[in-house]
Amino acid sequence: MSLPVKLLGEFLGTALLVAAVVGSGIMASALSEDIGVVLFLNAFATVLALGVLIFLFLPISGAQFNPAVTVIMGLRKELSVTSALLYIVVQILGGLTGVALGNVMFGGVALEFSQNPRDSFELLIGEAVATAGLIFLILLTVARDKAPLLAILVPAWIGAAYFFTSSTSFANPAVTIARMFTNTFTGIAPASVVPFIAAQILGALIGWALALLFITPTQKETHNV
Repeated sequence: MSLPVKLLGEFLGTALLVAAVVGSGIMASALSEDIGVVLFLNAFATVLALGVLIFLFLPISGAQFNPAVTVIMGLRKELSVTSALLYIVVQILGGLTGVALGNVMFGGVALEFSQNPRDSFELLIGEAVATAGLIFLILLTVARDKAPLLAILVPAWIGAAYFFTSSTSFANPAVTIARMFTNTFTGIAPASVVPFIAAQILGALIGWALALLFITPTQKETHNV
């Protein structure tokens, strides 16, 4: 695939992922006042959408949809610096498009700052854990030549982390930036965004380091780890 096609895939995939996250959060909040039910419906829709999007875009762009993943792929020399930077730009733009779409579909303002603070230390620990696990999963799956399984394994991890991490597993800087612009269930206040992204990048680096411990020398040679 040419780089423009890959960038379009990353843009569309991230946009649709964020639209699914935000839209399902709004719909779930309208259907129930029970926070557990709302979180379950939001997670369920996100997991399904993520699986479909990874399946569709994995052969096109690698279905990263996530600057934390892209940074690691750049550090591993699997993406050039230019390609990695362009991936991150279109992921962020896709996220902003997706949040606007999600808001507008339910009659809201396209872009509106969230008033939902997520700034406690325990939430940052949750984000680091969620992102570390995501990177660890991706790298080991690819190293074992099982990349097609990412369409199942990544949604499974994110769905589980919705409930076992305190932060409900954003695990994605582009999604975090986008969710700053929805004053709904899935939003995050602007002041919380930088700490969240810092925790995600730290988690990504931890996940990469852990993966290196479990990848065999043959796998390292094959996949340039």
